[in-house]
Amino acid sequence: MNSIVARTTLAVIAALAMLSSTVPSSAQQKMAPAAPPAPAVQQAPAAGQPAAQPPAVQAPAPSAAAAPTAASPAAEATAAPAERDKLLKAAAAELRELSPWSMFKSADVLVKAVMIGLAFASLLTWTIFIAKMIEMTVIQRKLRNALKKISDSRSLAEAQFALGAKGSVLSSLLAAAMREARLSAGISSDAGIKERAASSFAEIVRAEARRIRLGMGLLATIGATSPFVGLFGTVWGIMNSFIGISKSQTTNLAVVAPGIAEALLATAIGLVAAIPAVIIYNHFSRVTKGYLELVGRASGAAGRLLSRDLDRTHVGGSHSRAAAE
Repeated sequence: MNSIVARTTLAVIAALAMLSSTVPSSAQQKMAPAAPPAPAVQQAPAAGQPAAQPPAVQAPAPSAAAAPTAASPAAEATAAPAERDKLLKAAAAELRELSPWSMFKSADVLVKAVMIGLAFASLLTWTIFIAKMIEMTVIQRKLRNALKKISDSRSLAEAQFALGAKGSVLSSLLAAAMREARLSAGISSDAGIKERAASSFAEIVRAEARRIRLGMGLLATIGATSPFVGLFGTVWGIMNSFIGISKSQTTNLAVVAPGIAEALLATAIGLVAAIPAVIIYNHFSRVTKGYLELVGRASGAAGRLLSRDLDRTHVGGSHSRAAAE
């Protein structure tokens, strides 16, 4: 009986010991991660058989959607400076091409008309300058030579013979004096003859002044109006430039500069036409004044010759009357 109890007690103790050792190991297995399966041990190949190749390890393929997303910021950062460089190069090329001819070709129709009109006015100014310079030089030299030739003449007939058939204003004055003396033959009033001759001289001088001033009014008009005509073209061109700025919605200088340059070209051409016209007008005003002084001297010379002829006529008449008595 005692042996049976002892055996039962030992069996219970052994069971409890086995149970206590089993419970911790199972808990550890639950908490530890699953270990990867061990690779199968390859058996050595038998003689005459090729060795088995290990399976190739394939890298995971990158996601197609992830690649463009990662590369897009870098691509944009690279494309932005490239686009900016292209714009700057285009603007620089356009600024280099801003010559007066290119600006004229790209200007508005009204601005082109203004530029053409101002260019024609400038051409007309220089044409008048060349023509008047030649004319004034020739007639001044001719009149001075004529005055020298008649300086020693004693009568109208002698003065006409000294001049010859040269068409100068002095020849016209001498012809008017002789015509008045011929028409007033038999009239004893010398004052009336001289007065009528002076009236004829004044008409000839006024006609010569009008003739010599031909073109001066045109120079004055060009000099006075060309800046304002050019300013009108500038205002019109700048107005079109601002309209283009509002349409393009940009204030970049490369976009704004060509239109403003085209507009300012009209003002420049207006000044080119106006400044020489004013200078040439002032120059010919002084030259014309000097020439008209020479014409006045010629008129006085013709009047003096007429007065001498009249006095000789009266002296000859008195001598003839005295001889008759």
